[in-house]
Formats: sequence, structure tokens, C-alpha cells
Amino acid sequence: MSTPLSGCVASLQSSISLLSSSIQILDSGVNDYPRLSKVLQTTQHFSLLPTSTLLTLRTSLLSTLTPELSTLFARIDAHVEKLQRREESLRARCELLQGRLGRPSAAETHQHQHHHHPPPRRDVKKGVGSGDGAQAQADAEAEAEAENERAQLRLKQMRQKKERLSYAVERLVLQARQRERQLRVSMAAQ
Repeated sequence: MSTPLSGCVASLQSSISLLSSSIQILDSGVNDYPRLSKVLQTTQHFSLLPTSTLLTLRTSLLSTLTPELSTLFARIDAHVEKLQRREESLRARCELLQGRLGRPSAAETHQHQHHHHPPPRRDVKKGVGSGDGAQAQADAEAEAEAENERAQLRLKQMRQKKERLSYAVERLVLQARQRERQLRVSMAAQ
């Protein structure tokens, strides 16, 4: 009786040792399971949409943006045209003022001729006395000098005005360029 039981006992012992080694193997495999579940966990970074959804979203975006963009472009074109007209008028006015500065007007020419050539009545006074003629000539020279100073003052004022106008034109051109850049940047961002 001990022989069949000893075989059973030996078989049972080998089964127990096999089972304990299996438990050890399973324990070493399962022991790292929480870390493995965290490592193998998937995170969705991007969501994929079907092409039809993308096309509908694109058409709806275009349908909402197109009217707004067309009105913005129309406003920009109108404003640019307005600035161009203003620039042209300022340039024309600047040329006109330059022409006036370069050539004296008809009234100024008449006054200069009047002062540089002795008037006829001064010849009449010349016969009365030499003192009156010298006084009249001194008055005429003083008057010519005063007129020359007034002309110099007007010339200086016109130059200052020309500088202001050229500065205003440059400023308007720079503003137009800056607005165009801002529009391009906003269009690129959209």
C-alpha cells in the first residue's frame, strides 16, 4: 500500500512544485501589471474627421467669410482711392505753390516795376526842389525794401507750407501702406 501511495505522494509533490513555480512565474508577470497598463494606455492626440464633414465645414466658412471679405475689400479700395485722390490734389497744390514761389504773380510784378522805375510824379517834384527829390527817392527805396521783406516773409511761409504738405502726403502714404500690411496680416491669419 505504501507503494501506490508513495507514487501518488510523489506525483502530488511534483504537481505542487510545478504549481508553485507557475505561481511564481505568474506573480512576476502580473506584479508589473499596473505600470504596464499605464504604459500601454493610448491617448488620442488628434481627432480624425471624415472628408464630407470637412467639406461642409469649409463651404459654410466660405459662405460666411466671403461677404464680409468683399465688403472689407470694397471699403479698402474706396479708402485707397480716396487717399490717392487726396495725394494727387496735394501734389497738384504743391506744384502750384512751387510755381507761385518760382514766378512772382502779376500784381507782384507790377509792384516791383512800379518801385524800381521812378513814377512820373516824382519827375514833376524834381523840378520843385532837389531836397524833395532826394526825400522821394529815399521813401521809394524804403518802400522797396519793405516790399522785399514782405516778399521774403511770404516766400518763407510758402516754403513752410510746402514742407507741411509734403509731410502730410508722406504720412498719408505711410498710413495707407500700414493699413494694407495690417489687412494682409489679418487675411493671412484667417
